[in-house]
Amino acid sequence: MDCVGFEAHGHGSGHTEEAPATVLNSLMEITRAAGSIGIPGLYVTDDPGAVDAAGRNGSLSIRFGLGWAKSHSFHTGQTPVMKYNRNLMQAILWDRLPIAKIVNVPVISLDQAPEGYRKFDGGAPRKFVIDPHGLLKAA
Repeated sequence: MDCVGFEAHGHGSGHTEEAPATVLNSLMEITRAAGSIGIPGLYVTDDPGAVDAAGRNGSLSIRFGLGWAKSHSFHTGQTPVMKYNRNLMQAILWDRLPIAKIVNVPVISLDQAPEGYRKFDGGAPRKFVIDPHGLLKAA
């Protein structure tokens, strides 16, 4: 998958269209019976740029019957980032969490940021950590 979630789509020829339900359908296939599926993040109610009419209204073609047959519990909503924000920020600032290494992303300078954004926006299957002051490379 290019992206886990709403803008997910495959790679290669014939896989350029978004398939936002792919991740949810795959989760229902691999989750054990009576398991829970958490769906944090962003699934929009309207997407004017969607590939079909259903997607423009925020409708997804998920295999709800499979989830029902396996007695799955679904939990949705935005991730409660404010609950973790301060502790996470402090852990990163005090070098208790080497964030770039943990999430396996390249560290780039502020000067390299425009190119990083171009690559990401162009579909590069990676994200970047911007280190504007060069502190991560010195560590």
